[in-house]
Amino acid sequence: MSAVTAVPAAANADAVAHFAARLAFETDVSDVAADLAAGAPGVVVVDSRSKESWDQGHIEGAVHLPTAEIATRARDLVPQDVTVVTYCWGPGCNGATRAALEFARLGFRVKEMLGGFEYWAREGFTVETASGVTRNPVDALTAPVSGIACAC
Repeated sequence: MSAVTAVPAAANADAVAHFAARLAFETDVSDVAADLAAGAPGVVVVDSRSKESWDQGHIEGAVHLPTAEIATRARDLVPQDVTVVTYCWGPGCNGATRAALEFARLGFRVKEMLGGFEYWAREGFTVETASGVTRNPVDALTAPVSGIACAC
């Protein structure tokens, strides 16, 4: 017996609904980086981590808004008519999910950035710190080291 098929795959209509819904709730670091590089309108990236984490490094152009402050400060910092993209440390952290929930409760359109800051840095995108903007080498386990997008 197959470990993969021991539980049968979902019916096609269910699979379409499931994967379409996931894309409505999630985005990834490559798509966020492409939008930021292109200056795409209508997207605001929010770092929901602590000040100490923000100071250690963050996405250039992101808004720093810790999750505990979203309810009281979001409307002053983020326009209501944009899509908010939340991020936290990485896949082992649910901080971006918590932040996305807070934005949704306030009526914002919101997506969570899969991989968080960890995968942003591992894929070699620019990181801003108090000392300036840096770029780490690409981790070959997360993205093509050639600089060519994975085109997935």
